[in-house]
Amino acid sequence: MRLRRRIRHRTRGTFLVAERTGWDRRLSVTADGKGLIGHAGAVLLRACADRLGLTAGLGRVLPDGVGTWRDRAEVVVGLAAAITLGATNLSEAEQLQRHQAALFGTAASDSTTRRTLLALDTPALARIARVRARVRRHVWGLLHLRPGGFPWLTVAGKRLTGWIVIDLDAPVITAASKKQGTAATFKKTWGFHPLAAWCANTQESLAMLLRPGNAGANTVADHITVLTDALKQVPGSSQAKVLVRVDGAGATHDLLGHLEALNTARRTVRYTVGWKLTDADEQAIALLPEAAWEDSLTQDGDIQDGYHCAELTGLNTREGWPEGMRLIVRRVRPSGRQLAKLTAFEQRTGWRYSVTATNIRHMWGIAGSHQAQWLDALARSHATVEDRVRTEKAMGLRNLPSKNWTVNQGWMLTANLAHDLDCWVRLLALHDQPGLECAEPDTMRYRLYHLPARLAAHARRHWLRIDRTWPWADAFVLAWQRLTHLPAVT
Repeated sequence: MRLRRRIRHRTRGTFLVAERTGWDRRLSVTADGKGLIGHAGAVLLRACADRLGLTAGLGRVLPDGVGTWRDRAEVVVGLAAAITLGATNLSEAEQLQRHQAALFGTAASDSTTRRTLLALDTPALARIARVRARVRRHVWGLLHLRPGGFPWLTVAGKRLTGWIVIDLDAPVITAASKKQGTAATFKKTWGFHPLAAWCANTQESLAMLLRPGNAGANTVADHITVLTDALKQVPGSSQAKVLVRVDGAGATHDLLGHLEALNTARRTVRYTVGWKLTDADEQAIALLPEAAWEDSLTQDGDIQDGYHCAELTGLNTREGWPEGMRLIVRRVRPSGRQLAKLTAFEQRTGWRYSVTATNIRHMWGIAGSHQAQWLDALARSHATVEDRVRTEKAMGLRNLPSKNWTVNQGWMLTANLAHDLDCWVRLLALHDQPGLECAEPDTMRYRLYHLPARLAAHARRHWLRIDRTWPWADAFVLAWQRLTHLPAVT
């Protein structure tokens, strides 16, 4: 029953009516609860890190602190879990871990965490990368054994069985103050301009290079460094079938030459890169007969009416580029916001053109992979890298918290670990749970990670009790059981 209470206010001689719905009647709020855990999903992340050998592996390679009892591997893993739960700086990470001290023990202070990140110099980062590679090899072995097997990509109705897809991109991390390495970016903002590589199959973060804000988008040395680090993270990369996808920043002689040189008798490397439209390209496009244009394909393999693509290879011969490189051109009707950026040729023809360069003549095991229509769809599917960028920013990379370059570099690495932990929980424990296998960070936090629970003791055991009415309570328990029963690293 809705109750109405009339309250008289002297302010300006007015009368206000306050409504009470009844739910707060005889309700008192206190701050004296015990045994309550507000972010119970941390147990899934910590169990995942421990069972897969990440915590133990980091413990063997991280430098020991002088005069401290704190295990730095526990500090790094705890920080990664806190970042996954939503911490955006060291102080928030400390407060969140203090709230979970009944589960994980005394939390590391923000100063201890900062000293740990400050100790992650170049040799330490290289050792940590080797640990991540060993853990990833174990994870991928488990993925091959799960129902459904390894998550191979599907593009335009074709399943890329046996192919590992690596996406490269350079996001921008803005900064509100002056920090070491911050500078004006190409987007007219202020901050950093890192370069990163992700595995499109598993959504894992393979490698990331922190760079100043004014770093070039098409710096060949940086692309080769990140790609080399990413390949080291791919299990069995020396004898794998790898597809590398880059935007227009990758269309340089040296990078494409490097990609071609990666092909060996045991390893096959294919690429798709964006291509900047030039006058020579437009002249070649003008020579294409109308019959050469074919309807494009959607990512589901259906015909995309009003969008066309064609083979440009042979009409525009350029020296210095890898032999056998193909050019695929796509045309679409320009939108209103694109009209001001059209070239004179595009204004005359009424189409907006984009070109993709690739060395794909045929992809082993994929019928029809030589067709221009499918290659166009394959190149466009690189746009999913924006999802990885958004996820990374939601996992602690929206802002780098320190003025010190080394601390920010350590924070970036820990954010990558957080990203991987989230991926591994979903891939190994939630692969058959609708809406959770590919869930975004905010979704995982709402459904599982931020779930409240009560920590109780009974029969010489600790029990973490969550509300039975929560729609994803069974998924939480199932994830815990699966993670704690994973085979140990040998």
